[in-house]
Amino acid sequence: MAQRPKTGSKSERDSLRHEMLSGGFTLADIASEMRARFGFRPREAWRHTLGWSTQQAADRINEVATGRRDAVAADASLVGKWEKWPSAAGRRPGEKLLSLMAETYGCSVGQLLDLEDHRAMPARSMRPSQALTAEVSDPVSTHAQHPAPAAALNSPTGSEAVRRAAEESAAWAAWADPTNIGDIALEQLHADVRRLADEYLGGDAVSVFVRTRSLRDSVFRLLEGHQSPRQSAELYVVAGYACALLAWMSSDLGHLADADTHGRTAWLCGEKAGHQGLLAWTASTRSKIAIWDGRLRDAVNHARRGASYAAEGTVGALLACQEADAWSKIGAAAETEDALHRAESARSTVTGQDEIGGLFACSLGRQEQYHASAHLRTGKYEPALAEADSAQAHLQTQPQRAYGTEAQTAISQAIGHVGLGHPEAVMEVLVSVLQLRPEQRLDTVVSRMRELTAMMRHVPGSRGAESVRARAELTDWCQDSAPSRLALPSGSTFS
Repeated sequence: MAQRPKTGSKSERDSLRHEMLSGGFTLADIASEMRARFGFRPREAWRHTLGWSTQQAADRINEVATGRRDAVAADASLVGKWEKWPSAAGRRPGEKLLSLMAETYGCSVGQLLDLEDHRAMPARSMRPSQALTAEVSDPVSTHAQHPAPAAALNSPTGSEAVRRAAEESAAWAAWADPTNIGDIALEQLHADVRRLADEYLGGDAVSVFVRTRSLRDSVFRLLEGHQSPRQSAELYVVAGYACALLAWMSSDLGHLADADTHGRTAWLCGEKAGHQGLLAWTASTRSKIAIWDGRLRDAVNHARRGASYAAEGTVGALLACQEADAWSKIGAAAETEDALHRAESARSTVTGQDEIGGLFACSLGRQEQYHASAHLRTGKYEPALAEADSAQAHLQTQPQRAYGTEAQTAISQAIGHVGLGHPEAVMEVLVSVLQLRPEQRLDTVVSRMRELTAMMRHVPGSRGAESVRARAELTDWCQDSAPSRLALPSGSTFS
């Protein structure tokens, strides 16, 4: 015998909806029938009237809210909680959210509320007469408003004062409770920033930059809204990592001043969230920017500041490598070696995992490349070439190939060969670098290539035909790069 579907099951809802639509009934009629027949709360009844799942409703609410000041990041769980309120398992939808839901569902705010909702509304929030005709509020005049303080009201006395104070506390709590983001949506934002940090290693720099900026803007809009302190802190972490990514990418694309701006914003987010890992990786990013901007003492200070945080993963090794990088450019050989030893020690004592990974992780190959670069600048060509060879071997075994780091390593190999008196080996080790598309020729890679070209002018045989041809090819290669293709009009910024 076939089992009878439960009351209010999907098959029953679909059958009712199709029958009433065919009979010419309005959506409001169908929602009313859903409530009467199946006992749904108003918001759930309207969702079922449209035939949507909680996730489909969340997606449509997010679409309607896109680009607005009062952003939301709804998910299936949060929609379900909005529908259940004012039960203990629910979460109160704020007035602006109710207006957004009404716009999405094609109804009025009043049609999303019943008497039970009105009884649970804050004392000075939406009155029943307002709810029946509520439209979208002026976002400027109502942004982040909360119940008026007691000083603004007539001051009662005795037991009335105690009762009034309790009402005010309840009203404030009801204002503070709603959130514009669900935990599932928050988890997705963390996943998005991890994916972008990973894709940047092997993807198109500009494409990843644009998507990272979009993610940052979405999180900024959410932070302008209302959420719990825990959720706000997590949003600051996502925003901070997004800004740190934009900072790193901007410097790779030759926009160092803009990169520094993103770096300062990432630092602010890290401080707001009190997040040790974000602060450490932001310090690493700012050290990298300072190195390429020629502010070498700043680079050392950023690296040392980052190392002071109790961050898990490999950031400690990278920070020490960056400090060594800066010292080697200054010409301080002893300080360079000390920093490289600290990098090795940091790697041997790594605890935990890198929270983000991808760009914000220091693989063994990446670390060896830093060692090679530092040793090249201090004239230790043999160990530098050995480290570069080892780095290249390790990098090519990584699941996500990092073309920028591999290119830097190949250039280190080439400089090592020139330093050891074998300039004829240069073009052979640079084969993969010369095959990079112009969009992949990052400013950091082009700068190293120019260093190599300049070095080749001052070695024996530099006037030979082969050496002249090689330098000409490298010079031409540097001319068509990602920064040159991204040249902005005067006064523009890459933000």
